[in-house]
Amino acid sequence: MSMFCYQCEQTSKGLGCTTFSVCGKDETTAVLQDLLVEAVKGISQYARRARGMGAKDRSVDVFCIEALFTTVTNVNFDPARMQAILAEADGVREKAKALYERVCRQAGQPPETVRGPAQTMRASRLPELIRQGEMISILSRQSAVGADLVGLQELLTYGVKGMAAYADHALVLGQEDDSVYAFIHEAMDYLAQDNNTVGDLLGLCLRCGEVNLRVMELLDIANTGAYGHPVPTPVRIEPVQGKAILVSGHDLKDLELLLRQTEGKGINVYTHGEMLPAHGYPKLKAFKHLVGNYGGAWQDQAEEFAAFPGPILMTTNCIQKPQDSYKGRVFTSGLVAWPGVTHIGNQDFTPVIAAAQAAPGFAADGPNKTILVGFGHEAVMGAAPQVIEAVKAGAIKHFFLVGGCDGAKVGRNYYTEFAELVPKDCVVLTLACGKYRFNKLEFGQIGGLPRLLDVGQCNDAYSAIQIAVALAKAFNCGVNDLPLSMVLSWYEQKAVVILLTLLFLGIKNIRLGPSLPAFISPAILNVLVEKFNLMPITTPEQDLKAILKN
Repeated sequence: MSMFCYQCEQTSKGLGCTTFSVCGKDETTAVLQDLLVEAVKGISQYARRARGMGAKDRSVDVFCIEALFTTVTNVNFDPARMQAILAEADGVREKAKALYERVCRQAGQPPETVRGPAQTMRASRLPELIRQGEMISILSRQSAVGADLVGLQELLTYGVKGMAAYADHALVLGQEDDSVYAFIHEAMDYLAQDNNTVGDLLGLCLRCGEVNLRVMELLDIANTGAYGHPVPTPVRIEPVQGKAILVSGHDLKDLELLLRQTEGKGINVYTHGEMLPAHGYPKLKAFKHLVGNYGGAWQDQAEEFAAFPGPILMTTNCIQKPQDSYKGRVFTSGLVAWPGVTHIGNQDFTPVIAAAQAAPGFAADGPNKTILVGFGHEAVMGAAPQVIEAVKAGAIKHFFLVGGCDGAKVGRNYYTEFAELVPKDCVVLTLACGKYRFNKLEFGQIGGLPRLLDVGQCNDAYSAIQIAVALAKAFNCGVNDLPLSMVLSWYEQKAVVILLTLLFLGIKNIRLGPSLPAFISPAILNVLVEKFNLMPITTPEQDLKAILKN
């Protein structure tokens, strides 16, 4: 058996994971995930052709976004569940094929003979599946067409995976757009072909960014429609005495349902990781037993979960290999899975509640320490006149967006040091779990506003974009002309698609780190540098000096 995966920032030696995956994914799961992506390509081959003739099936569309989200880093590590999803994929492909053939008959024309992944007969036994996976691996494709082309294929694939994750978050709260499904099928159908070109792939990558802008808008509508626009809110970061449940991931709906099911039961609920911004939403903060945030970013969970005196619910990607000391207290929901961990598949969190009641909980209150969240686009632009006046008066000299994914790789202390070095007459916007590098530090105020403004989850990147667009409009200039610099960290595929969205919008001079994607070959990087001046981070001192000199 062999694997090759370089879809995340922490990939081994900055080149690719081969025999052991840094995220904890074993070889079997890695190959099954490759096969699932290939299966989605086959489904999309039929789905796109059916759509071209006016026929579609929502169940096919939804399966594809869920299948792609399943293959995002730190989501599903369970080979048994992966095999079950692969088996389901074959049935979905046959449904899409039947739909295409039916609409062809109705139109009185013969169906096209579709070749490639659409024709693959999936093996039923694991050893044969593994062999099939090796045949379509990244390494096998690199040997056939070269690293440049495969790197662009993977950039598009990872962009579509990230988009599928955001689309699924929006769908959970009732928001969807048929044009999103159409693009996913178009992109996956193109990737199924054997005549890909650099030009076509670059164009599709930017279109992926364009469509993802709509997806992030849908997600913003979904979150704010369900829970209200975030408002600036102090969040307790020390424990409260009593029974406790910790909720991590990104799924606000699961958090809401857990809060409803625990109401009146004497159990306190804490957020962790990317759930922290939930405290800013009026309809979630209304639950009095949502008492605070525990711990920091996802990569610290082994130590933090071991010390938490209650069960932990993982709602979306970010799960790491559970340690034996707390594995029995971990529960998963949605698409998340780990072998041997109890999965809640019906949103009935009774087992989690029972585990909380059986656990000791916190013996005493901690100190009354808080951090401030809730600076979504409505909150920030509500203070726009104050911000604009402060800029015109010279009180605010520059805006820095410092955020993105966090991770355990050496070098991420750059973001802490950079934020600390930002001059006192500048504002720092942040979002996603990268903010845990510095969000407990004291930044003070400027012009009556906090200097550190937490925009929210990575899911809330739309808010950051809307803030930038609104500022550009207020100053009658382009976003690239604003005193605004983006210093971003990335880890997985949702960060990839956000970058594609920023590039689609024409935003230049983005600094990216802690290292550049392994799948971006030197030739493709040169294109991105020439077109967008995308650059790697260097040192906090050098980068800050270069930014403020311009």
